[in-house]
Amino acid sequence: QQQRFAADRQRDRRMAADAEVGAGGAACRQDRGAFCMTARYGPEIQIQKLPHFAGLSLPSYATAGAAGMDVEAAVEADMVLAPGRRAAVPTGLAMAIPAGFEIQVRPRSGLALKHGVTVANAPGTIDSDYRGEVKIMLINLGEDDFTITRGMRIAQLVVAPVSLAVLAVADTLETTDRGSGGFGSTGV
Repeated sequence: QQQRFAADRQRDRRMAADAEVGAGGAACRQDRGAFCMTARYGPEIQIQKLPHFAGLSLPSYATAGAAGMDVEAAVEADMVLAPGRRAAVPTGLAMAIPAGFEIQVRPRSGLALKHGVTVANAPGTIDSDYRGEVKIMLINLGEDDFTITRGMRIAQLVVAPVSLAVLAVADTLETTDRGSGGFGSTGV
């Protein structure tokens, strides 16, 4: 398992280097406007590596078509998640997300399918004004203990635009064919 994680980290580093060269990363870092859009990837997000991040890989896209970046666990020692239990797993990262964006924290499908481990508040949200350590709230819905090891890919981070709504109080609402029907009212 450790060899697989090492191979994953090497692949992630190569992809990150290729993405930076191909997306104009150096030029983007020189222009520190409100936010920087790279040619291919969207906003530039500043990442701070905390002391316990040492030796881990930055979040990265596993394939060219991946929507989410895999993020690794920055646990100091193995963490056992018993069935039905949840934990805030450290990533060793803090970030500055540009205004108008959020990062959604989503489960990794393989962990969910094979082990029943998922993100407890899926999708979680990292707001643009949050500057603390990013922690991933995992829950074990499986039947067996699940061990989280240092460097294990535990979730996906998806960058998404945010729209702020303006609420308008109304005495009545426009009617629709569905009306107030919810929870299965349109069939299974």
